[in-house]
Amino acid sequence: MTGFRTLPRTLVVRLDSAGDVLLAGPAVRAVAAGSSYTALLCGPQGVEAGRLLPDVDDVLVYDAPWVGLEAAPVSHTATRQLLDEVTQGRFDRALVLVSYHQSPLPAALLLKLAGVGWTAADGEDYPGSLLDLRHQRLPHRHEARAALDLAEACGFALPPGDDGALRVEATPDTTPLTGGEPYVVLHPGAAVPARAWSPERAERAAAALSAAGHRVVVTGGPDERELTARVAGRHALDLGGATDLRRLAGVLARARAVVSGNTGPMHLAAAVGTPVVCLFAPVVPAERWRPYGVPHVVLGDQHAACADSRARQCPVPGHPCLDRVDDGEVLAAVASFAEGAADRTRRARAAPARVTAPDGTPETERGASV
Repeated sequence: MTGFRTLPRTLVVRLDSAGDVLLAGPAVRAVAAGSSYTALLCGPQGVEAGRLLPDVDDVLVYDAPWVGLEAAPVSHTATRQLLDEVTQGRFDRALVLVSYHQSPLPAALLLKLAGVGWTAADGEDYPGSLLDLRHQRLPHRHEARAALDLAEACGFALPPGDDGALRVEATPDTTPLTGGEPYVVLHPGAAVPARAWSPERAERAAAALSAAGHRVVVTGGPDERELTARVAGRHALDLGGATDLRRLAGVLARARAVVSGNTGPMHLAAAVGTPVVCLFAPVVPAERWRPYGVPHVVLGDQHAACADSRARQCPVPGHPCLDRVDDGEVLAAVASFAEGAADRTRRARAAPARVTAPDGTPETERGASV
């Protein structure tokens, strides 16, 4: 690379949730292809996903006080530990990946204090000496593509044959958990309640999928066992709390389709090549966060009153943007994927016309009316 006689040691920063880290995967692979050593700095919610990404030599963890649903307190001890770890890493370059509405400057300041010589990020605010490259992201860019754009602006490119899709390391055999018969995954929960179906609506969807002849597997984290038990009922296999992220990847990889809100498992499904029926609440733009690089259908009213509000709790009584999605729409979307499941290779990326263009831009989508 320009300015280096040997390939640089590079740090990629993505401090948010597991889904955000998974979306950073293509950018991380591009960086790794042009670096002698690549480390990833994650927050505690993203570290498990970071350890699933290919081509990462090490994962550092920092609970940043400017990130997360419940931000950590400012801690001199934790900050000093981070500075020491980054200094010991002897990084030549760093890329700070942020979402379109976030600032990279707090992280950039810490990296400079730790001795990182060259730092780049997307940003609108004046960075002073904190950034050596302030990159301007293209409007309406999907988050995964925007991160890859930044990597390319820094001189890093995906290696030949890499299609730029989301990807994780090989998944384990989860047949002992799911059984061997074909199934559809329903993931009813989300870290942000506004982005998920109500429990009663998810319960009805599980019953409808079962009645249509699908074997349904319901997934969720350890803190969602009550929800998954309710949704599964007598209609589905309840795997709530039974998987870590790696095992969940195995469950999703073997599904015919995944029905999920806008949450980390939706992006994990994309990373293992499984089609997604996405219940997408418009509190954040679907064009930036929709499933990336796999066949998918977006359901939900993208013009509802909550659009672009970034609300965590639905501000509209009855959660109409998602709860009014009809069972028939869900069944039609799942059936369209299940019909081709026998012929589909997991890494095939030729998307149907109503899914996405190569850069993640929507071509068509289905929406429930309010």
